[in-house]
Amino acid sequence: MIPKLAAGRRHSVGLKSDGTVTAVGDNKNGQCNVADWRDIVAVAAGNVHRATNTGNSHTVGLKADGTLVATGWDKHKQCDVNGWSDIVAVAAGWRRTVGLKSDGTVVAAGRNDEGQSNVYDWRDIVAVAAGDWHTIGLKADGTVSSAGNNRYGQCNAVSWRDIVEVAAGYLHTVGLKSDGTVTAAGLNKHGQCEVSGWRNMVSIAAGSYHTVGLKADGTVAVAGLNMQGQCNVSDWRDIVAVAAGCAHTLGLRSDGTVAAAGDNEYGQCEVSDWWGIQLPGNINLPKS
Repeated sequence: MIPKLAAGRRHSVGLKSDGTVTAVGDNKNGQCNVADWRDIVAVAAGNVHRATNTGNSHTVGLKADGTLVATGWDKHKQCDVNGWSDIVAVAAGWRRTVGLKSDGTVVAAGRNDEGQSNVYDWRDIVAVAAGDWHTIGLKADGTVSSAGNNRYGQCNAVSWRDIVEVAAGYLHTVGLKSDGTVTAAGLNKHGQCEVSGWRNMVSIAAGSYHTVGLKADGTVAVAGLNMQGQCNVSDWRDIVAVAAGCAHTLGLRSDGTVAAAGDNEYGQCEVSDWWGIQLPGNINLPKS
């Protein structure tokens, strides 16, 4: 699913139906400076795990012409994407940006201390996800590629089959299967990988320590840490897309408004006045 919502460590980003972007939350590093963006078709927000007491984050926008714009924290050159072209999907992790090209190859910018940016030999990729220290690629045949930190087995997804969507959290990875079930690998200290009983899912998202699943009936399932109330979504209805930040969760309703739950210390959940957020659907992307 092409993301119209994105959630970072302390900020939230929404893509509007007119191709402009709105953002709320911590703006210490300019990660919410998106008011002048135009012709955007997808957004991504860099996350930071809660153990790191910093709001350092960045925001990336994919333009209709296949180029990127980025703003925010750039210590590791994760915002140096101006020269990229033919991009059809984008993901943002901690200190890096990952782009999927129209030919199925992948590019990355930013930190690579743990090999999380070693994606240049990937082929036939149709979607990408970025955790804090690992990167996941979904291949056209429904299998998965991975790179980066594997301390907790978060990269142990090579045996997965029939995957149609991937998500990456701090130290865990989630895959949505074609039959609507969900699989997960990695750190499960807070139960964030306990998704084996989920059914009828159409989309997924991964926060630092929680996992979110969108059901076909527009309701939402969640597993994992709920210290900040990020899992309090049982009353959500008519949801068509979900996003998960460090400790907050966003849900896009069918009417273009947004629901939020969880950590709101920096106003990242103050989205009640958002409207006209672009609904999921096919968009015109660059052709190879």
